[in-house]
Amino acid sequence: MGDYRAWRGPRTGATLWRVRTGPGDVRILPDAVMDLMWSDGRFRFAGADTTAMVSAGEDGALTWGLRLAPGVAYSLLGIPAREMTDRRLDLDELTTIPPRIMEGAYPNPAAALEDLYVELWRRAEPDPTVLGLATSLDRFARAGLDVPDLAHRHEVSERTLRRLGDRVFGYGPKTLITIHRFQHALHLARSGTTLAQASTAAGYADQSHLNRDVRRLAGTTPGDLLG
Repeated sequence: MGDYRAWRGPRTGATLWRVRTGPGDVRILPDAVMDLMWSDGRFRFAGADTTAMVSAGEDGALTWGLRLAPGVAYSLLGIPAREMTDRRLDLDELTTIPPRIMEGAYPNPAAALEDLYVELWRRAEPDPTVLGLATSLDRFARAGLDVPDLAHRHEVSERTLRRLGDRVFGYGPKTLITIHRFQHALHLARSGTTLAQASTAAGYADQSHLNRDVRRLAGTTPGDLLG
């Protein structure tokens, strides 16, 4: 991916990140998050991914981003996340960007992203109940609960849970659980754990199960992905 760094925004506490593209294609893997971005002189929105996105960026190009917590994209933009899944959109297609924020992005993209986040929050006044529910669902999906257990714990039907997932995550709870499990196994493998051990620790039935998810979500093999 090239040179990547992330830090907490001093104004919002949200995760800010910056990546400088290296030579060759960049493979962006599903990670169950959405982002506000500044790239090529414009604000962009990155919807949730269900499969890897491969892009050929210019060597040395900089992209800045602000990672949105669970449920925030839907709350700020008022658009079901499902409508933005697997898409990269110019943000001005989705909302109005004040000129002062656009002007501020050229000298300081990170500060402008925080200013934009605060402005969108002020306009939307997000419902804390929706944000709390989205955060809870994401946390328990990371912990490996299955769909019936998620529904039971949050006292909703599985059908309601799927509709809620479409609105706030961009897909249903089964996909959310799968992506978190895939990312957990990948983190373990990159830390030096064998693929067999990583698959067991992440909750896969066996390594073949992990291999199938890597093929589906990353579009390659575990060996190529880790190599």
